[in-house]
Amino acid sequence: MRRMLGSRFAFGPFVLDPGAGTLLRNDDPVAVGYRGLKLLAALVGRPGEILSKAELMDAAWPGTAVEEGNLTVQIAQLRKLLGPTANGGEWIATVPRVGYRFTGLIEHLGGAKRKPLPLPDKPSIAVLPFVNVSNDPEQEFFADGLTEDLITDLSRISGLFVIARNSALAYKGKAMDVRGIAEDLGVRYLLEGSARRAAGRVRINAQLVDAVSGDHLWAERFDRSLDDIFAVQDEVTGKIVEALLGRLRAPPPRNRPKNLEAYDLCVRARKLMDDSPQTAREAHLMLTRAVSLDPEYAEAYRWLAVNHWMGWVHSGGPTEAARSDALELARKAVTLDPNDAGCRWILAYLLAYERSFAEADAEFAKAIELDPNEADTWAALSDITVLAGRVEEGLEHIRKAFRLNPLPASWYYLTLGQAQYAAGEYEAAVETLRREETYRTSSRRFLAASLAQLGRLDEARAEVELFLVGNPHFTTHHWATTEPFRDAATLEHFVDGYRKAGLPE
Repeated sequence: MRRMLGSRFAFGPFVLDPGAGTLLRNDDPVAVGYRGLKLLAALVGRPGEILSKAELMDAAWPGTAVEEGNLTVQIAQLRKLLGPTANGGEWIATVPRVGYRFTGLIEHLGGAKRKPLPLPDKPSIAVLPFVNVSNDPEQEFFADGLTEDLITDLSRISGLFVIARNSALAYKGKAMDVRGIAEDLGVRYLLEGSARRAAGRVRINAQLVDAVSGDHLWAERFDRSLDDIFAVQDEVTGKIVEALLGRLRAPPPRNRPKNLEAYDLCVRARKLMDDSPQTAREAHLMLTRAVSLDPEYAEAYRWLAVNHWMGWVHSGGPTEAARSDALELARKAVTLDPNDAGCRWILAYLLAYERSFAEADAEFAKAIELDPNEADTWAALSDITVLAGRVEEGLEHIRKAFRLNPLPASWYYLTLGQAQYAAGEYEAAVETLRREETYRTSSRRFLAASLAQLGRLDEARAEVELFLVGNPHFTTHHWATTEPFRDAATLEHFVDGYRKAGLPE
């Protein structure tokens, strides 16, 4: 969590903020690379102590075997950047055959002065994870499902600005400092609550807080039969909208599950979406069961479509069967619930891969009209827009996605890095794609291309090797022919980077 990263370190004219990934000299940013920052943070965090080479290599290249020469090069670059100390000595001393030691005096500056995100021009809200207060840990899923559903319901109100589920659920189990969280996410209002589900009954407490004044604007307790859970969600949504906007016409009705077991399976499967091939198989079993229990449940079809899509992403490229299955499932989801933006953007994305560009553009537009707060729509649209050659527009879309989802899934960073590469912002792309959140994913191919364009060919080759471990069948030709490019120059730019980096033809 970004506000928990805490300290900044001052030494001489420098201020290092490991959390924000910045080094300032007399308030001016110093262009230091990702690895250099990690090494400096490790040294500065334990001033005066000798850190072994192994410790330092683990800090800068976690989980990766690298040559010791890489460390020597990074330390030399750091020394050059920092220059001599006031008395002409070195900030980083070599301890022969052992490691390195930071010699400067360090002053702790407490928490990072992150500039709070400016508040949007309409009422802005985040739904914090509802707390499971039953004794049954199995009910965690129910509490999370309730949180996610309320986010979806509020998100569809065009007069509100609503933070996405990924960012909201990042606070699960954390001590709640209401004002701090609101500042982190750049919102004014927070909804918090608890849920208890037992013996066919459900009890929900919910309260709406103004984080600026600390006032409670609305609070209520619901004690109902479990069968009424969706009616309770609608009621909570209605109360919040009333508190924040006055009366407002309700959004079109949602396609709700008719079977609670199917709903539970779907809530569990959502969690497994961005993970490994193994969890993708697990999610597949859950969703197939959900659909057989409730054949009219749109959301289950929507996630099943994503699951087929992820299956082919993991296997290194679409088989015709997986592609047509995913598309058919996405179409079915939209037919069952034409008012759901999530079903629409997934259909739009898959249509772009079929090169049905006019239909894809129309579905994206419809998704945004139905739910302007759906961050995933903006992120997916960024990907498709960049490949169409409209790079500035693509950058705009992914920035919007990050604003709605400040703590997003790893693929947002991949999409941002791809857009930065397309814009020729290679340094920025390297910084984005080396972030912990995305570094171990297939985004490495864009990292390798960016490094190659900067002339850092050794680093590029190392990233290619790591990328190919997870994607042994990758070829540039297959990638270029299956990605939804609409612009020859953009395609050529990516292929050029891949070739320079040494990715297989």
